[in-house]
Amino acid sequence: MGQQAATKFSAETLAQFAALGVDPNALFSPGALGEQMGIQVLEASPEKVIGTMPVEGNTQPYGLLHGGASAVLAETLGSVGAMLHGGPNKIAVGVDLNATHHRGTRSGTVTGTATPVHRGRSSATYEVVITDEQDRRVCTARLTCMLRPSTPSLG
Repeated sequence: MGQQAATKFSAETLAQFAALGVDPNALFSPGALGEQMGIQVLEASPEKVIGTMPVEGNTQPYGLLHGGASAVLAETLGSVGAMLHGGPNKIAVGVDLNATHHRGTRSGTVTGTATPVHRGRSSATYEVVITDEQDRRVCTARLTCMLRPSTPSLG
């Protein structure tokens, strides 16, 4: 669907992951599914993750944005936030996702904004608000991720 633009990260995040030899743009990309759907992560921090997705190519048979596409956008953005909250020593795995679809949209681009509801040591929950180009709420989702050690524990 095109080339992924570089995500805007804080200097602290860039330094934290660069010290480990990790490219944050690769680690916090939308992944293969997100790239197929045209998702772009524009800005990412533990406090807020913003991304976009085209409606075209992500519709259901009636021509409306597919609810599953909204769920993929929400899980992508919430997971990025949870991973950034967990830091380089943890990975985030989604354990619960729910979404309420408020209105349909047939064209343009939707924007998702993920903000934390809870950020703990072993879990993180993000609310993701997805809006259309007129800033009307299309979907509200909530994602909870379990934060696990990035390396297997010994014992």
